[in-house]
Amino acid sequence: MTIVVIVAIVASLFVVIGLAEPLAARLRLPATVILALLGIVIGTLSTLMITLPVPEALTAAASAIQALPIRSDLFLFVFLPTLIFQVTLSLDLRRMLDDWVPILLMAVVAVVVSTMAVGWALFPLAGMSIMACLMVGAIVSTTDPSAVVGIFRSTAAPQRLARIVEGESLLNDAAAIALFSLFFAFVAFGIPNPSLSGILVQFPWLLIGGGVVGWIAGWVALRVLARLGMHPLGQMSLSVALPYLLYLMAEKLLGVSGVVSVVAAGLALNFHAPGQLSPPTQAKLQDTWDLLGHWANGLIFVLAALLIPGLLADARPFDFLLIAVAVIAALSSRAFMLFALLPLLTRLKLSPKINNRYKGGILWGGLRGAVTLALALAVTESIRIPVDVKRQVGIIATGFTLFTLIVQGTTLRLVIAKLGLDRLSKLDSALAAQVVAVALQSVRETVTETARTFGLTNDIVRDEGKRFAARVDHAVAEAVEGSEISDRDRVTLGLVALAGRERDLILERFRDGLIPASLANRMVADADRLIEGTRAGGRLGYLSTARMSRGTGTWEAFSAFLHNRLRISKPLAAATAERFEHRVSVGPILRELHSFIDARIRRIHGKRVADLLHDLLDRRLEESEQALDGMRLQFPGYAEELDRRLIRQMVLTQEEHEYAALVDDGLIGPELRHALSMGINDRRNELAKRPRLDMAVQRETLIARFPLFSDMPESTRKRLVRQMRTVYVAKGRVLFRNDEVPDKVWFIASGAVEQVRAGQVYRLGRGDMFGHLSLLRRTPFRSQTTAITQCTLLTLDEPRFLKLLRDDPSLRAAVTESAEKRGVSIDHSALSAKPA
Repeated sequence: MTIVVIVAIVASLFVVIGLAEPLAARLRLPATVILALLGIVIGTLSTLMITLPVPEALTAAASAIQALPIRSDLFLFVFLPTLIFQVTLSLDLRRMLDDWVPILLMAVVAVVVSTMAVGWALFPLAGMSIMACLMVGAIVSTTDPSAVVGIFRSTAAPQRLARIVEGESLLNDAAAIALFSLFFAFVAFGIPNPSLSGILVQFPWLLIGGGVVGWIAGWVALRVLARLGMHPLGQMSLSVALPYLLYLMAEKLLGVSGVVSVVAAGLALNFHAPGQLSPPTQAKLQDTWDLLGHWANGLIFVLAALLIPGLLADARPFDFLLIAVAVIAALSSRAFMLFALLPLLTRLKLSPKINNRYKGGILWGGLRGAVTLALALAVTESIRIPVDVKRQVGIIATGFTLFTLIVQGTTLRLVIAKLGLDRLSKLDSALAAQVVAVALQSVRETVTETARTFGLTNDIVRDEGKRFAARVDHAVAEAVEGSEISDRDRVTLGLVALAGRERDLILERFRDGLIPASLANRMVADADRLIEGTRAGGRLGYLSTARMSRGTGTWEAFSAFLHNRLRISKPLAAATAERFEHRVSVGPILRELHSFIDARIRRIHGKRVADLLHDLLDRRLEESEQALDGMRLQFPGYAEELDRRLIRQMVLTQEEHEYAALVDDGLIGPELRHALSMGINDRRNELAKRPRLDMAVQRETLIARFPLFSDMPESTRKRLVRQMRTVYVAKGRVLFRNDEVPDKVWFIASGAVEQVRAGQVYRLGRGDMFGHLSLLRRTPFRSQTTAITQCTLLTLDEPRFLKLLRDDPSLRAAVTESAEKRGVSIDHSALSAKPA
């Protein structure tokens, strides 16, 4: 076959790929089904044309198609790395981490359950060894995520559910291929009496080893890409090389799963890129891989489908019974995962509750495709696999794939319609009617005047105005019919819209360079959680989710431990600086949301709902500003640097907009604009570097603001500064428990704590102290004190505190008054006795 023929065939395949998507949209079928069907048709026609009396040109074309070097290595080493790497880059990984437990369990456990179910179902009938049957089970356990995820993206399904399904489908492929490699080795190399314990040892090594190798490779590659910031084409070229080199190294040199390694590398790049690569580079990287992924997905389906007629050429009637057994076993195992395991995870609060209708959509949408055919082809090509096993595997896998594509794929839309997944809820339908009515009324206010500016005649304007008015009246009538939405639901919908607008504002500020990429990623993820939390829990869900986004994560708690116990401050400084920057950035966004409520939400949901939303927003803003004030108090120098940096970033953004306006007006050319933009980018990159945060809290400033120490002589205050110790406390940490006598006194520099005594709850905030009453009573004090926010505390040990009481009459009086107010008797001898 000449290079000219190969180029002609490949170009024709790209034509097929280009036309498949619009054809699928027109027929309302998954694009993968259309690609597979077109491939089957091309493969069947090319087979027939060789034997039928057709023109010589068609016979030559058919022979060329049949002679294409389509091997399993083409799929596994050329298309699969591209396809998997592209999917991992497009995932919302930071949000998926919230649901890593159900994703991992559904992926790995589902593959194992499906493999075992299919293998043991085939074993009594197929006449193959159990290892060969289990190999078939692993082959048919790979699902195509595009069709399943397409269900949820085209319906009102929760975003969290779509993410779980997408993540499960991706890791499902990786786990199934790793398990296939294991059983293939047993069958091909004839290992005698393979034991289950050997499989259980090797399978985790394939997954864990591949994951570690891939994550390290992805992190190293990202560091190299970051150093090539001025060479975007070089960056794209290196990113293309990464999955292929990694796949080969993992499979051929290290003996771990190449698929898992590529997945891990893509996830590492996805997770760390926002803090390392510039926004334009990230956009170019995503666009490049979206195109490569589209091509790989199309080619792998068409080329694999070309093989189907040949693989089924010698099928016998009994083979169709085996195919049916495999289909029933696979569907049953998937149903078990969806209707038995997922509810268990939900009861354990590890997974969101999934409606049975969505489970039905997931069950029927589990299509198999090119990966299944590629693995089956690898079996049929191996000289180490017995001939009868190769025939059985090829027919069962191919028949199974055809069933999912032709039967499940073509009926998927019908199943979705029967399950009601394509219909809006009653609440959303009523809201849609009101939104349309408000929007059309707004259009009517401006359309007439706009039409007159085009010089149209009055008769045409008047006639079209009447036609449009009738449409507006109809929309208003429908809105009135759907006006039974309760105020509670209106508040929920208003808060969802508010969270959506918050997300848009975050992205706008990121594009303007006012928020760094890593922080923008976190804030967008928080906004997505806010949307989902509000949909699930209404007003309370909105407030609780908003507080969680300001809370302390596991990493910050661990960083505080390193600082407090081991004096390792760098991790805590980085976490504190990010939290500081987050609070500085979120305030202006929350303030701007008030205008959105008045301009949009009020017109749809009314004044009462709008006023309530204003109150909820004010509450968030007040809590955020209080937290920010506390941090400004602790780190005044750092706060000043952040404010100055924000002003400089705003100046650069405005400067960039002015240059763009001058280009649009034709006052400067694109060459000058490019030179000016390069200067702006250089200065913006400098400003993107976060200022260094010194964790040495200025204790003297903090102590001076405590009311207890306001009248203290300066010399005594300086001595107190030297004696106090700074402690950073994560939210939720228990500072001391019931029946525990503290050996120090705590002063709250920022944050808040909660004390529970005799069923009563007391909250203490900045400027308060605690622990002193228990210390002075000399007996256990039945109370528990817990940090309810991120706190910065100053502590003073017992001997120094008692000495301070003896030396400072005003402090001694304040402590006595505090005890009397709380009805606590203290040991007055401790206030005057000299230390032993």
